[in-house]
Amino acid sequence: MIIKSQRVKKAVLTALADEEMVKILDSARDQAKSVRDIITEKNIPYTNAYRKTKWLVAEKLLVIDKIIITQEGKKFSLFRSVLSSISVKYESNEILVEAEQNFNPKIKLMERFFSLE
Repeated sequence: MIIKSQRVKKAVLTALADEEMVKILDSARDQAKSVRDIITEKNIPYTNAYRKTKWLVAEKLLVIDKIIITQEGKKFSLFRSVLSSISVKYESNEILVEAEQNFNPKIKLMERFFSLE
């Protein structure tokens, strides 16, 4: 799909220009992960990871896939990247951003069905 919204284009380009945001998006592309999992996997500083994850969610480049409540009553979210691939092209004074959505409804439905208790 070609992204036409200037706001979304700007958000995508901003995220791609930031090394830590790229790491976060990459980590949450194939499987939903908590911020702690992303921090451990990608070696991102704690505060940066939470701040940038919050920004990515606000810009709708990450979504909360699942909210988990532990036996101790603590709550944490699992995040998933909205886009699986992004292609940027500059041509004739225009920036063209193409992206592929990271969403498979059959897999999502199957995951939810088998996670029922």
